[in-house]
Amino acid sequence: MPLSDHPDHDLDLASRLTQDHHQSLKLWLRMLSCTVKIENEIRSRLRATFGITLPRFDLMAQLERHPDGMRMGELSKRMMVTGGNITGITDQLEQERLVVRVPDPKDGRAYSVKLTPEGRSAFADMAAVHEGWVAELLQPMSADDKGQLIELLSQMKRHLNAP
Repeated sequence: MPLSDHPDHDLDLASRLTQDHHQSLKLWLRMLSCTVKIENEIRSRLRATFGITLPRFDLMAQLERHPDGMRMGELSKRMMVTGGNITGITDQLEQERLVVRVPDPKDGRAYSVKLTPEGRSAFADMAAVHEGWVAELLQPMSADDKGQLIELLSQMKRHLNAP
């Protein structure tokens, strides 16, 4: 008799599911739903206001934090997308003179990507407006609630990053 046909199979599965399983799933779906809603709104506003996609904005944000530039592989890893995606986004930004590829001083065969002065200025303008949008979208929450949520999510992140 296959295990799934055994009379105790469903009972065993049900005994492993607890209220915490349901609550954990509900929490995960709620966090995902909020993230997707905020991301979609930001994505729409970036396109309408600046004519830029969220991935292009994100790549520029990574480069803004690393003024000496970043290698394509590092960008790919940090943004959790393929190297091909990074190459395509970089090509577009380079055509608009917002980024430039420069030989990597540590490896003459590799290139780093850097914001140009024009790219740095454009990103600073977009980042200021972006921050205002995020503040607006999260405005209904009190500062105390935001602080508590930050702390709880920080605990979760530490737990998830633990070996």
